[in-house]
Amino acid sequence: MEEHFVWVTTRRLQPGTLEEFERAWRPAPYPQGLRRAFAYWSEDGQEITGVSFWDSQETCDSWRNSEAEARRRTAMAPYVVEEREGFYRGRELAIPPK
Repeated sequence: MEEHFVWVTTRRLQPGTLEEFERAWRPAPYPQGLRRAFAYWSEDGQEITGVSFWDSQETCDSWRNSEAEARRRTAMAPYVVEEREGFYRGRELAIPPK
C-alpha cells in the first residue's frame, strides 16, 4: 500500500470571516511537493480544517519553514482565533465490498 504524508491544520475563525480567510489562505506560489489539498469547514463557518498530501515530510517541512508560508500565515492571522496542526504518515484503508 502507498504511504501518504499528510499535514492537517484546524483553525477556529472570527465569526463572519470565512470568505476573507479563504482569500488569505491560498498559497502563492504553489508549494513544491504538494500533491493534493482539501478544505473542510463547519456549518457555521467558524472552523476550517485543511488536509494536504505531500511527497515527503521534508517537502512539507520545507514549505512550512519558507518565507512564502510565513507571509501566508501573517495574512491569515487577523481571522484566526485558534490553530492546531499536525503532520502524519498513513495509508488509505481498504473498505470491504458490501
